[in-house]
Amino acid sequence: MEYSPARSIHNPGTCPERPSPRFLTSKEQFHAFLRARGEPSGRGGGEDGEEVEEKKEDEDVGSPQSEPPAKRVRVEEPSQDGESREEDGAAEKEPAERKRARGQNKSRPCMKPTHYEQNRLCPSVTQGCAEKCYFGARCRFLHDVGEYMAAKPGDLGGSCVLFQTFGKCVYGVTCRFAQSHLGTGYQNIVNADLAKQWEGKTLVRNNLSKDLQHQLRKKKFNFKKADEYLRGLAKPHGDGGNGGKATGCSAEEQEVPNCTTAQEGLGDGPQCPVRPEQGEDPKPDASQSGEEPSSIKTAGPVTDEDLIKLRACEKKKLEIQGKLYLAPLTTCGNLPFRRICKRFGADVTCGEMAVCTNLLQGQSSEWALLKRHHTEDIFGVQLEGAFPDTMTKCAELLNQTIEVDFVDINVGCPIDLVYKKGGGCALMTRTNKFEQIVRGMNSVLDVPLTVKIRTGVQEKMNVAHKIIPKIREWGASMVTLHGRSREQRYTRGADWDYIAECARIASPMPLFGNGDILSYEDANRAMQMGVSGIMIARGALIKPWLFTEIKEQRHWDIPSSERFEILKDFTSYGLEHWGSDTQGVEKTRKFLLEWLSFLCRYIPVGLLEHLPQKINERPPYYMGRDYLETLMASQNVDDWIKISEMLLGPVPTSFTFLPKHKANSYR
Repeated sequence: MEYSPARSIHNPGTCPERPSPRFLTSKEQFHAFLRARGEPSGRGGGEDGEEVEEKKEDEDVGSPQSEPPAKRVRVEEPSQDGESREEDGAAEKEPAERKRARGQNKSRPCMKPTHYEQNRLCPSVTQGCAEKCYFGARCRFLHDVGEYMAAKPGDLGGSCVLFQTFGKCVYGVTCRFAQSHLGTGYQNIVNADLAKQWEGKTLVRNNLSKDLQHQLRKKKFNFKKADEYLRGLAKPHGDGGNGGKATGCSAEEQEVPNCTTAQEGLGDGPQCPVRPEQGEDPKPDASQSGEEPSSIKTAGPVTDEDLIKLRACEKKKLEIQGKLYLAPLTTCGNLPFRRICKRFGADVTCGEMAVCTNLLQGQSSEWALLKRHHTEDIFGVQLEGAFPDTMTKCAELLNQTIEVDFVDINVGCPIDLVYKKGGGCALMTRTNKFEQIVRGMNSVLDVPLTVKIRTGVQEKMNVAHKIIPKIREWGASMVTLHGRSREQRYTRGADWDYIAECARIASPMPLFGNGDILSYEDANRAMQMGVSGIMIARGALIKPWLFTEIKEQRHWDIPSSERFEILKDFTSYGLEHWGSDTQGVEKTRKFLLEWLSFLCRYIPVGLLEHLPQKINERPPYYMGRDYLETLMASQNVDDWIKISEMLLGPVPTSFTFLPKHKANSYR
């Protein structure tokens, strides 16, 4: 749908993000409209939950809690805070309310699969091999299909996305859309012609095999390169025996310095002996003849590759300059969401932050964050860790077991759980460990290594400009800079002037900028700062079609019906990824609700007085051009649940949900 300038009413004397006065309303009128139109909303597919929705809505309006301060218009100048607040609360109560609405919901309820299904069918029955159940008579799951079907909740729809797409639903009778592919005697129907088209095709890569998981749990995986590098760190050096310094770096980094930086300080041969890797000639270099020969045996003729290391600039490069980079987003940056963003024009995608220690332990939930859909042509993974041993080993593990185009180090995570353990932003203050991690990971990886950082830890003490030259020297291929400090979080706008300064310092190493991009104008201004490209995070969550707007240089007044179709596609991708059984449906619902906590911040282009919308400002209550548009603008959790019921049917009994961030919602 093409953007029509006539839809926006320009008034330079008002807040840029404020909707046109004819759409403004009060909180009471807003909820009264949704409550009055709640019954017709059932035609979207959630008619079984209409009574539940009406009851929830009545309880919501009578709730004593008002909307959080985050719902109100935010301004950059502290002196204007008082002018932007509403008059419905006493001034002395404002700080307490603001404190309650910030941070994470750390004690939010966890809905386990047992809450959804008391009696679950044994997977061996679903797969058609009940006689091979590993637990036999001790199995705690049902083996009687008739008994299971008698207690199974009703189907959610007449069309199974797995059966329609692949010709076969692997969840069989447990599928919540099973009526579309069950025959007589609960036999699972297979569309042989369609299923044959998908034979031998791998749609999702980077899965954790049982054999690899067993090796990791029994600590039998061979970390040859990582162990070699770590021995170099522990070995005493000529500087007084300080083996903990990063000067005990990899042979690759010391024999041939990074061609993008000055060479001073990198030629300390006696302090950094070159240790050959597997298959190399054990004969030491002339400058290091005093070192004892390596015990690694070689086979076959010695070639130049055995004697001469490739320079960092001669290794595989990450050619993404000028491309649109979807940031690694914890919780919301899952595979179905990345598929949505790829459809709208994202060029580079990255998996959610994965903790290196969990990966080394073979945790299935952590390895799931590394999965890559076949449509993600340029894909990377992001690792978080605080120590060189675990990070280097994890890098070698991933280098041997998964397919990625780059590996990113998270040096920007601000949350306490990570920071207090020395990871995330804390690495910016632990430069020795930071250097050891970067050098170690770079020595064991065959793909480029990138780093994502913030301006610093404290709000008015920027240190990124001091660290970036070191990161370039250590061998990283690219840096992404988020223009905020850890203390600052999202209370101020991103400092793009500082990002521009760091981009000049980083040259010739590429630097991507990140922060506050919600329109193509924001993207254009960012590119004018001299960065190599832009990373988009919250902007993609609020409106994933932002990538299309940037590439086509236009505002897209996307109607509510099209936005609802995007949500339908997300649920289809979610059921395909997490499963169409009860557990998969509820997991899809959970991640849909998390995403809706950001989608509700979008203000339709046709309602704005002045373009573009700013990411750090929240609008007052407004009425959309139709019921669905108004419903999507609600920041009430129960309204999000109502939208999920229109897509995935009624929620289970005693269902509860709280978003990850307190400022995202209210009841």
